[in-house]
Amino acid sequence: MPHITVKTYPGKTPEQKQRLAEAITRNVMDIFGNSEGAVSVAIEDVSPDRWKAEVYEAEIMHPDTHLFKRPGSED
Repeated sequence: MPHITVKTYPGKTPEQKQRLAEAITRNVMDIFGNSEGAVSVAIEDVSPDRWKAEVYEAEIMHPDTHLFKRPGSED
């Protein structure tokens, strides 16, 4: 605990995904106080043709979402 899931368009290299997972892990450790072994990170590729229905409408615009940062916002 915690488990973080990142959804992105396909095309990121395994190295980019690894760097992101490591950066997220460091931030979770710093902010939440978890040990490295307690943090897991998944990175899911979602194709552009599925993005609107599966991510934007279901997770970003859904009224019950737990979203803390909306796209297009600076804060």
